[in-house]
Amino acid sequence: MTIGRRAATGIALTGALALTLLNAPAAQAQDTGIKVTDIVINKGKPIVVGTSKVVEPSLTFKITLPAGYSTSDPARYEAFPFIYRGDLKHAADTGDNYIGPGSYTCYEQSDKKANCEGSLYIDPHPSQDHVDSNSDATTWKTAVSLFLFKANGNLAAHELETRPLTVQLKRAAKVTVNASPEPVVKGKKITVTGKLTRADWATKKYGGYGGRSVTLQFRETGTSSFVTVKKVTTSSTGALKTTVTASKDGTWRWAYGGNDTTGAATSGGDHVDVR
Repeated sequence: MTIGRRAATGIALTGALALTLLNAPAAQAQDTGIKVTDIVINKGKPIVVGTSKVVEPSLTFKITLPAGYSTSDPARYEAFPFIYRGDLKHAADTGDNYIGPGSYTCYEQSDKKANCEGSLYIDPHPSQDHVDSNSDATTWKTAVSLFLFKANGNLAAHELETRPLTVQLKRAAKVTVNASPEPVVKGKKITVTGKLTRADWATKKYGGYGGRSVTLQFRETGTSSFVTVKKVTTSSTGALKTTVTASKDGTWRWAYGGNDTTGAATSGGDHVDVR
């Protein structure tokens, strides 16, 4: 049962948080005694990021404090998970290849334990370093940053700890569709076209994604489910084109399943009236 709450905001390595917390003096890097457990990021699913929209994947974890500290005095401690790739110290010291929490709230379970929930903060804007290279579409590791503060507010101890949890970051994809002619005579051919693109984190634009297998799907009017009709491979520019025989009124769409570096995408539907 929740007996209290505490809110703490972390801004992804910008301003005072980066200078005061993550760049703690080496002499103070020692065991804090804080335990951070049960970390879950984005409900265990890959994180998909585009070229402009901020993404805030869910984040949950638990905190247990050492002797002499209490959840009723949140100014005396700080603890939060983050994800990184490459060298841990480099990520924590510089903010390069580092993604931290946006905001989170910790609910006190006792004077030593709290359950926390919030989100990570990923901004693909060129002014940020969160995803600025397509090589960022890979597996990221998880770590936690832990702090204890003295009664006067000075830093008492700080440490970084790694965790076995990994998170996959993926580039967002988009796919369009157009089916014509509309309407069409039964038994005649329908041409279904479209284009598959994916986010380029270096240019902050979407570019054609060639050589990908994309599924053409159809939903008959009056039904609720799409069925697979065929698979088509995109051209070098990401273009899609195929023909089908008109038999029933319904809606056509393209669906791309994604891969290790790119998220899945489904187009809107294009309805064709068969007469």
